[in-house]
Amino acid sequence: MTMIPSAITLHKASNILTLTYSPDEQYHLSAELLRVHSPSAEVQGHGKPILQFGKINVRLLKIEPAGQYALKLTFDDGHDSGLFTWEYLYQLGKRQDELWQDYLAELKAAGKSRDPSVSVVKLML
Repeated sequence: MTMIPSAITLHKASNILTLTYSPDEQYHLSAELLRVHSPSAEVQGHGKPILQFGKINVRLLKIEPAGQYALKLTFDDGHDSGLFTWEYLYQLGKRQDELWQDYLAELKAAGKSRDPSVSVVKLML
């Protein structure tokens, strides 16, 4: 069964996409989370995901329906490929805390930052 939201709201000031499924089930997804977990080949790679970094300030500019099965999201860094299916968006909502912690751990392990103006250097002493 595909979970289709009953309401989709883009809060431009907070840069949050809210997906409402029922009065008791609502998910607030940040533009950064959506960008770093884009289902596009550019992010997912071919077999191995490509770590996205420096996306703390990325903004979600536009959401458009893609047929009856997905949304196309346009970000201010020019990224607009990858269709976010209803199932994928639902899973992002359900698992966002876990996905976010995994993302932060991957950034740390790779010596990368969420901030595009920060360059992390590892010293090998």
